[in-house]
Order: sequence, then structure tokens, then C-alpha cells
Amino acid sequence: MRALRRSGLELVAVVLAVVIFVVPFSFMVLTAVKDEVQSGELDFGWPTSWPVVQNFVEVIEARDYVLLRAFVNSTVLTVAAVTLLVVFCSMAGFVLQRRAGRMRSVVNFLVLSGLIIPPAIVPTIWVLQTIGLFKTLPGLILVEVAFHMSYSVLLYRAFVSAVPRELDEAAMIDGCTGFKLFFKVIFPLLRPVTITVILTTSVAVFNDFVNPLYFLPGDENATVQLTLYNFQSQYSTQWNLLFMDIVLITIPPLLAFIFFNRKIVAGMTAGAVKG
Repeated sequence: MRALRRSGLELVAVVLAVVIFVVPFSFMVLTAVKDEVQSGELDFGWPTSWPVVQNFVEVIEARDYVLLRAFVNSTVLTVAAVTLLVVFCSMAGFVLQRRAGRMRSVVNFLVLSGLIIPPAIVPTIWVLQTIGLFKTLPGLILVEVAFHMSYSVLLYRAFVSAVPRELDEAAMIDGCTGFKLFFKVIFPLLRPVTITVILTTSVAVFNDFVNPLYFLPGDENATVQLTLYNFQSQYSTQWNLLFMDIVLITIPPLLAFIFFNRKIVAGMTAGAVKG
């Protein structure tokens, strides 16, 4: 009876996964390989022609190759933001887990607040304008770091709790303290959760639409998600080119999840169990 129930639940899960993920993705790919007239029907009809190369070239060449500039901007944004998150959040998680006191309670409350309180757009723009970083890539990098810091700190703090304190004490006896203690002794042990943080935050930053729209306006600053506007106007939409653009910007995060899915799950469950 249990085996039958388990098989039934697995079948339901597979059906739901197909409906939620496979069907929309199939519709997206089918529309991307159609011509402009047939794509306007927005159905699952099989393409009568296959202008795949033509659609691809038009998407790449649109608005003076803005998609290529957007890929460069998104790559720089993602690499810089994730690097800062890994370095600073790992240190913050280590300190929060190791040091006791009233200050830790206050910081823990602030970290949790970062997950609960929604981001404030207007005050953030005012702060960026005040320090001269509005409409700049460094300013958006700082915004992405701030918005993903709470999540990353919580993962690191949970994982650090599994690292024995005796390692700290042994390293300190050998004269290893401060940054040397952390980066030579502790940080290498955080590899599973570091991989999880890198992959999850990379996909989140790369796919971010709202923050670049508000904090980094302008064609020269476009990120990949903002290129979706290239094929939409007030009166018409080139659905085949729009969906081809979506396919192109979906490939990098999709490949990341396909190849590193097990490591993502392993890092998050390890942190949850050991925390």
C-alpha cells in the first residue's frame, strides 16, 4: 500500500513538473523558431517554416548589438556581486556563529529583517544619487549585494555551526589568527555552501529585472532582462524575436541548474541539517 501511494505521489509530481516547466518551455521554443506571422497566433501549432538562423541574427543585431552589450554587463554584474557576497557573507556568518553577546542578537535581527522587509526603491535611488553611483554599474552591484546578503549570511551561519570550534583553537595556538585563520582554516571547509551561494545568487542576479530597470537605466547600461523591451512597442510585438531573446537569456542559468543541481541541494540541506 505504501509503495502504491509513493508511486502515485511520484506520478503526480512528474505531471506537475511537466505542466509547470516543460509545457511553457516548449511553447517558448516553438514560438522562437516561427516566422513573425505564425508566431503572432501564440499557439502550439507546428512551425510551417523554420527561420531559426534569421530570428537569431535579428535578435543579436537589434539596436546595434545591444544584446551582446547586455550579456557583458550582466556577466560583470553577476561576477562582481557574487564575489562580494561570498567574501563578506562568509566572514559575517562565521563571526555571527562564533561570537556570543547582545550585539549578535541585534545583527541577527537585522539579517532576518533583510528577508522580511521589502526593498525600498525611492530611498535607495536617493542614497545612490547622494554618493554619485546612480545609473552606474558599481551602484547596481552594491544594490544586488545588499538585497542578497541576508540569504547568503543565513546559509553560511548555519553551515559554520557544523565546523568544530577546536579547529579555531588549534589554529590560534599555532599562531593563526584573524583573516589568516578564516581564509586558511575555515573558508576551505565552507566549499559546499559556497557553491550553493554562488549558483543560487548568480542565477538570481543574472535574471534580475527590477533592479537594473530602476537603478541602471539607459541603453548603454542594459542587462539581458531589459533587452526584452527591444521587440515590444505600444501597438505591436514581434513574438518570434521576443521569445528567441528569452531562449538566449535563459540558456546560461538553465545550464547552471542542470549541471550543478545536486551540489545546490547538497549545500542547502547540509546547512539546514547542521545548523
